Amino acid sequence: MQQNILKNLNERDKLKKTVKLFSPEKISLLIICFGILVRVIQYLYNRSLWADEAVLALNIVNRSYLELLQPLDYEQGAPIAFLWVEKLAIQIFGNNEYALRLFPLVSSIISIFIFYQLAKRFLQIKAVPIALAFFVSLPYLIYYSTELKQYSSDVLVSLFSCLLLLQISTQRLNTIRVILYSLLGSLAIWFSHPAVFTLAGIGASILVNYIITNRKSKLFKFLLIYFGWFINFAIFYFVSVQSLNNNQDLMTSWKNAFPSSPFDIIWLFDAFGKFFYKPLGFKGIMDGVAIFAFVAGGVSFFYRQKAKLLILLSPLIATFFAAYLHKYPFRGRLVFFLTPFFILLIAQGIDYFIRQSRSIPRIVIGLFLLILLLFEPITSATNLLFKANQREEIKPVINYVKSNHQPQDILYIFQRGIYQFLYYAEKYGYQKGDYIIGVDDLDKYDGKKLSVAEEERYKQDLNKLRGNKRVWLIFSHSFLASENEMMKNYLDRIGKQIDYFEKPGAFVYLYDLR
Repeated sequence: MQQNILKNLNERDKLKKTVKLFSPEKISLLIICFGILVRVIQYLYNRSLWADEAVLALNIVNRSYLELLQPLDYEQGAPIAFLWVEKLAIQIFGNNEYALRLFPLVSSIISIFIFYQLAKRFLQIKAVPIALAFFVSLPYLIYYSTELKQYSSDVLVSLFSCLLLLQISTQRLNTIRVILYSLLGSLAIWFSHPAVFTLAGIGASILVNYIITNRKSKLFKFLLIYFGWFINFAIFYFVSVQSLNNNQDLMTSWKNAFPSSPFDIIWLFDAFGKFFYKPLGFKGIMDGVAIFAFVAGGVSFFYRQKAKLLILLSPLIATFFAAYLHKYPFRGRLVFFLTPFFILLIAQGIDYFIRQSRSIPRIVIGLFLLILLLFEPITSATNLLFKANQREEIKPVINYVKSNHQPQDILYIFQRGIYQFLYYAEKYGYQKGDYIIGVDDLDKYDGKKLSVAEEERYKQDLNKLRGNKRVWLIFSHSFLASENEMMKNYLDRIGKQIDYFEKPGAFVYLYDLR
């Protein structure tokens, strides 16, 4: 009898240890470690800067801190504080990809920890690992963690702003805290263009709650904080954002990111649906499944915790409002900062079916949603532990040309890859006069096909190279198959191919054009 009791106690202890081993906290810690590892491996791979990164890098490298306050070259736009941090990084660590991508990496890693804290505030403890799994594995959240762009830090600032506002709403506001929170919110605005939508959206939802609950004393102090943010945003707008709104070329490129009228409801639903494809990264039928989980999460919050639902939806509502005013484009990476709020609602939707339902069929639906939505991101993220992302690997192409260069060789850079080449030129010993920059394209924003005028212009440009024995032609960011095919066919007509070298997103021909 005693032996049976001891045996049962031992089995119970083993069961408790097993439960502790697989507790939500331990699982969350493992997921966090996995997310950090994937991001660090992508960073250490040190892929070549692609076209969009290169144009921003040229602004950062070639300008002083004061010059970065002026409108950027090459139709670029980035928050001033972000640009200054990047400038500081290359001054400390040197002009290289590691230095330029350090801040996006650090932003992404810090974001994981802040997201974990927010998930614990918004979700039941067993749903937190689900939300974390999405946050660390969704493809664009991994990709932008090592790209020289502000989108990774946009997510960080969005998460920080949400956490800041939750702190404000739960703490007693004395004079020191009013000043501190005013400064922190103002700092967020200078680091991220869309920070204002998170601050304004969530801030408005908290104001509504203060009015409903009749907390007048706290309402006044919160308005003081809000006023400080408003003053900073006004300064930031005139210093940085206004020039972007006045850039007609940039606004033309964003024309599909705005509704045609205040009553364009079709655009609203289309923009909302496309968000699940990009930037969330759900492909094919999975974006519809993700929308279903998102709606289920919204319904669950609506019946249980309306205040939380309002907080999570308020940045989205504020961003749509700005889009309808034609002040901020709702498209792709520009609304990347909203991804954490969507993930929390999707995780809540899955948890609602799995844990908050007593119906077996609903639990099966929840598990099915979880597997469907997480399988592809987790698999892709795991693969990145062994094979890093590559986009436009121009470095090995330039190195190949340099290694096989002979006296009197001519180097021609196809126009779509010029900014990448210009960033790397000096690093490989090329000076002005050592290379020829190809003619610029005519149809600047089409990106769909090769026009007759463009084709004629390219041919005239290549004709200038005729008569040379060895001509290297470097291509990168060459995403139009019609352009590439035309260039290759015409080169074959006027010369003979001697060599060819290719890497992902970049390649080089060597032709005898005599």
